[in-house]
Amino acid sequence: MTQLFNNAQEWQTLKDGIVTLAKQEVLSRFENVTSTTKADGSVLTEADTEMQKATAEFLMKQWPQFDFLGEESSQEEQAEALRSDQGCWILDPVDGTSNFASGIPIFSVSLALVVNGQVVAGMVYDPDRDELFAARTGLGAELNHQPLVAETPKTALKKCIGIVDFKRLSPELALKLVQTPPYASQRSIGSVALDWCWIAAGRGQVYCHGAQNIWDYAAGWLIVKEAGGQSATLDGESVLVDRVVKRSAVAATTPELFKEWQAYLA
Repeated sequence: MTQLFNNAQEWQTLKDGIVTLAKQEVLSRFENVTSTTKADGSVLTEADTEMQKATAEFLMKQWPQFDFLGEESSQEEQAEALRSDQGCWILDPVDGTSNFASGIPIFSVSLALVVNGQVVAGMVYDPDRDELFAARTGLGAELNHQPLVAETPKTALKKCIGIVDFKRLSPELALKLVQTPPYASQRSIGSVALDWCWIAAGRGQVYCHGAQNIWDYAAGWLIVKEAGGQSATLDGESVLVDRVVKRSAVAATTPELFKEWQAYLA
C-alpha cells in the first residue's frame, strides 16, 4: 500500500488536491462563517461539512480502494471504515473549528491514510499561512515540499517552549505545570493537528494534550515521527490506535528531550 505514494506524481496529486479543496471550501468561508452547535457542544460550520463532502468525493474518485472516515461521519460509519481490509482515509475537515468560527486564523485540514492500523501517509494544511506539512512512512517529513527535520541541537527543557492544552489535563497535572513550569514559556494554539506540526517544525519543543481523537492526531503524529521527534501517551503507550477513542499525547522534538519531558510529567 505504501508503494502508492512512493510515486512522486501520485503524492503530488494528493497534496495539490487537498490544498485546492481547502482554499475553496475552508479559506473562502473564513470571513463569513455559518455555524451551529453539535450535540456534544462543539462548533460545526458549513466549512466542516462542505470540506468533508468535497474531500470524500475527490479521494473516492482518485483512490476508490480505500474507505473514508471523517470527523463529521456517524459513529457507525467511522467504526466500519476503520475495519476496512484495504485501509481508510481519516479526515478532520477543519481542525480548530472554534478558532475558525471566532475569526482566529489558526486552523487546518488534516488527512491521513491508515492501512493495517498504521499511518502510511499524512498531511496537514494551514490555509491561512499556506503551509503544507506532510509525511510518508520511511520517507521523511516535509514542509511546503522541503525536508522537515525536528530540532536536533541539544536543548534543555528549561529553555523550551511548551505547547500545552490545559483544558483536557487532570487538575493535578495542570496545577503542577502552572506552579512549577519546567519550560521557558507555554502556548496553546487551538488546533491539535498544528500542535503536532509546530513541534515537528521546532516552533515548540515539547507538547502535552490530555485527549484527542484519531482524526486530530493521525497525520500530525506521523509528521512528528518522520521529522525525528518522539511521542507517547501520558501512560507511555503509543498514541496511535486503530479505533475511535480519545488519547492523551506527549511529544518532543528529540528522543533526549522527550525523556526529560516525560520524566517531569510522570
